[in-house]
Amino acid sequence: MEDLSFVPNLPSGPLDVYRNSASFDWKRLKLALEGDIDLLKLKYKIWRTLEKDPLFAHNTVTPSVEEQKRITQLQLKRINEYKFLTDDMFKAGYSKRTRALMTINEAVQSLNPSVSVKMAIGIYLFSNALLSLGTERHRKFYEATISKREILASFALTEIAHGSDARLMRTTATYDPTHRQFVIHTPDFEAAKCWVGNLGRTCTHSLVFAQLITPDGTNHGLHGFVVPIRDPDTLETYPGLIVGDMGEKIGVGGIDNGFIMFNQYRIPRENLLNRTADVTEEGVYESSFSEPGRILGAALENLSAGRIGIMQESCHSIASVVAIAIRYSATRKQFGNRNDEIPLLEYPLHQWRLFGHVAAAVVFRIYIESFTRVYLNIIEKSNAGMKVDNLSAAVSEIHAMVSCSKPTITWETLHAAQECRECCGGHGYLKCANLGEIRNNHEPTVTYEGDNNVLQQQAGNWLLRQWELALNGNPVDSPLGTVEFLNDYSKILATKFHCTETSQLTPEFITATYKWLICWLLRHTHETYETELNRGLSKFQAKTKCQVYRSRTLTRAYAEYLALIFSLKSIEKKEKSLQPVLYKMFALFGLWSLDKHLVELYQGGYCGGEACARLVREGVLELCGQLRGEVVSVVDALAPTDFVLNSVLGKSDGKLYQNIQKAFFSQPGVFERAAWWRDVVPASKL
Repeated sequence: MEDLSFVPNLPSGPLDVYRNSASFDWKRLKLALEGDIDLLKLKYKIWRTLEKDPLFAHNTVTPSVEEQKRITQLQLKRINEYKFLTDDMFKAGYSKRTRALMTINEAVQSLNPSVSVKMAIGIYLFSNALLSLGTERHRKFYEATISKREILASFALTEIAHGSDARLMRTTATYDPTHRQFVIHTPDFEAAKCWVGNLGRTCTHSLVFAQLITPDGTNHGLHGFVVPIRDPDTLETYPGLIVGDMGEKIGVGGIDNGFIMFNQYRIPRENLLNRTADVTEEGVYESSFSEPGRILGAALENLSAGRIGIMQESCHSIASVVAIAIRYSATRKQFGNRNDEIPLLEYPLHQWRLFGHVAAAVVFRIYIESFTRVYLNIIEKSNAGMKVDNLSAAVSEIHAMVSCSKPTITWETLHAAQECRECCGGHGYLKCANLGEIRNNHEPTVTYEGDNNVLQQQAGNWLLRQWELALNGNPVDSPLGTVEFLNDYSKILATKFHCTETSQLTPEFITATYKWLICWLLRHTHETYETELNRGLSKFQAKTKCQVYRSRTLTRAYAEYLALIFSLKSIEKKEKSLQPVLYKMFALFGLWSLDKHLVELYQGGYCGGEACARLVREGVLELCGQLRGEVVSVVDALAPTDFVLNSVLGKSDGKLYQNIQKAFFSQPGVFERAAWWRDVVPASKL
């Protein structure tokens, strides 16, 4: 058994009533959710270090937007100085190094999301792009970013008039063979790059995607270029650039999102990221791909790493909000006799409102930890030139998995944050509860790094291609095995709901029901698509007719299925003492999610009569009741330290009202007369 003494013990207090009833050791569960003791140690090291640093002290009053940006940049600078990524970690290989970098980002995200976004974009996403899209000639940029921290980068893809449809971006990069340079140009304001994190005030370089045009006038499509933006010694913008800050947003105020216009701005030929295509000194275009669309796909595939990072950060956000709401509900008592009031946690309605989100936090955490290992292993082998069986198909499958999981996890986290806020009543609306801050800082994740609805369509297209293979009697193209079951779609669709009691709602039942649901939704979506084509619609028009109630529901079901099968396989390998509570969390998430698909289960004929809906919902309520005595210790395992959680309602000591009083009394000027009292009192009274 690993030594977990580095994880601080929780203070004794009112929450002991529930903690003492738990059937497991919460520290062991925390390790099981983290998946790696060295990474868990790293996380606590970061939290302990930053808690002692005055620069990371929490502000009682929200600073101005410009001050938030200043503090965020200073905090990033300080984190770089601490060198949490040691030389040993850096030399450990791509997979271990990347997981350490992700852990550092996760630890910081729980404390200040603006800093983690700045790190993710400016260091990790940029360096990953250099590895996956660049070649040896770009190593100087990589080392300056990762090891020396001399470069803070940005990622410039979106333009004012085009975001999701990257093919129609209008920024150009025209090659000049005389000077062996690319000339970057913005034709008009609609083509200005925008929403570029770090660009507004701080970045030194940007990864800019522009239409590559060779001297013969041929447009070869979007390619990535490393573009210097500012002098790193002065942060002065270089001539030929119009760079500005986009102003105040509704969250993540420490990020300086910017816009940029290029005026015949020149960069060296070598700054083209050339793993997929290059331009010779004479101006001849050379590519390993024959289609520009495939080059764009290879370039944008780099975003999968960023989207996985978003999912990991979402897991921390949902863990924090459920920890706050559960601890609050265990100590907040309402109704009953004066001397025998009832904690909110005891009410079935409150359990139903919260416990599904707790289960989602657990299942998503296990899923993403497991999936990240698989993803990084494939990328590491590919980058090292090692043979990966069916690499192209594996990349397509991973893209589909990410493109449905990122929307599902970010939307669920947003929903959980709102429900947790409401479950904490009026007190949840306090800034010092931290629920509003977490929600507002999380909200942009449903849009950036790929709008959720657009990403779902990409996943849906891949799923439909697999369905068509199965329909034609061909094996599906699924190296990771996530849709291998489609090969047996006829047998699966012939099954019916047959349970007569909740004890039959096993993990096997849940996964089998999801297989049926995905098969039926695929058949339903495919038939609708074919019908629209037969009516004379174009492929594009037919696809748009299949999105609502079909493809959108399909991709959410697929994402939930992925979370279930990955987490189930992982739970089977966890410590025996943890398996009972983890299986209950798995079952609750599965049934809670299936409850949202009852319409499709009945519409497709899987269910008949009232038994299916009744048993699924009874199963949810039974599991909530069984988890009542476990859930406080579950969120203890999910939650960061009190300093990081930063919630007056969610402190681990459970001293709810003492903590609220301290927060009230500590507000600046709390007992003072308003400084502007003379402005509102009638002049005759002065």
